[in-house]
Amino acid sequence: MKKFPQRTLPLQIQKILNGIHDLHGFCEDLTQIYRIFVQLCSCNELKLSTMKHFWALVVFALILACSTDTTNRNPYLQEVRFRFELNLNLPLYNDLNNIGNPVYVGNSGVGTRGAFVIKSSLNTFYAFEASCPNHSPNECSTMTIDGQNVVCSCDGYTYSLFTGQLLDRPDDGNRYYDLLFYSAAQSGNTVIISN
Repeated sequence: MKKFPQRTLPLQIQKILNGIHDLHGFCEDLTQIYRIFVQLCSCNELKLSTMKHFWALVVFALILACSTDTTNRNPYLQEVRFRFELNLNLPLYNDLNNIGNPVYVGNSGVGTRGAFVIKSSLNTFYAFEASCPNHSPNECSTMTIDGQNVVCSCDGYTYSLFTGQLLDRPDDGNRYYDLLFYSAAQSGNTVIISN
């Protein structure tokens, strides 16, 4: 008669569930979990309650895997999908060749009100939404560059372009948002910003 170590099954399943990253991987992992239980069923030591736990685990994993992350990072700003390439050889974006020189990209379709891009180290760029993150977009919400910071003309808030943080955060108990960040990656002489 086969003996099955009591702790092996939960550890194997836990390792598999920790490795779930996408739906395809989830289906493969679920198949792997099922095979483990089929092997156990042949031992005659598996009780009905263990099978109930298996199906409860499967349902729980399905619920977790099927949930979509539609969270909005900021309730005032919409999540706008875009991709824009900045050619560092062009005079308009030439400042990005030096560390600490921000550039405003106000092209149509880039973010809500454009984006600020800054080179923070030798090969690292940051990109942030140009609309103030602490109120809905309006006539004064497009921020302006002030050195290596940006300032909202509506409220006077100052944000760092190196961290995206609100520098003069009021201490009034309200929630204040930092700059909405975008992906920025360098490929040769091109910086690609996207969301």
